[in-house]
Amino acid sequence: MPAPGPKPMEPARDYPLFGGAFSAALPPGALDVSDLRPVPDNQEVFCHRVTDQSLIVELLELQAHVQGEEAARYHFEDVGGVQGARSVQVDSVQPLLLENLALRSCCQEAWVLSGKQQVAKDVTVHQALLRLPQYQTDLLLTFNDPPPDHRLSLGPENLSLPPWSLGDFKQLVTGLTLHDPNIFGPQ
Repeated sequence: MPAPGPKPMEPARDYPLFGGAFSAALPPGALDVSDLRPVPDNQEVFCHRVTDQSLIVELLELQAHVQGEEAARYHFEDVGGVQGARSVQVDSVQPLLLENLALRSCCQEAWVLSGKQQVAKDVTVHQALLRLPQYQTDLLLTFNDPPPDHRLSLGPENLSLPPWSLGDFKQLVTGLTLHDPNIFGPQ
């Protein structure tokens, strides 16, 4: 009997991330990619059950040499380079109000960036950068939103699980909660 495949998660208010050090609300139909393939320890990666969309939460070393909007651009371009993007284009960078974040007590600044990266195809990328200097950490949340594959929308089984929206990403970003600061090591 074959092993059961990964089960899609239902909307979870407090889905544990990084061994329970964080929690966040994930959108409907999120599959934990670590159930499918190895994922680096500093990442939590989720994919949509039907579309090619993905959500990534990354704990990165604080890039103190860049500040403000330039820090968001730095991480966007860095991710594009790692993914081998042929081109990267920033469409907008906006500050994120700290008062809207569950992490407001430890986040010094936050930015939301939208742009495009051309990898195999043009992918719209939305990123939120939450800077946690007391932990020497840049927390990067990424929503990869490739163009819809129209073949996927033909089957009636796919009608029950719509693509993720910017609202789903905003809920992930604003609701991300830290439970155990020991994840950052001794302070």
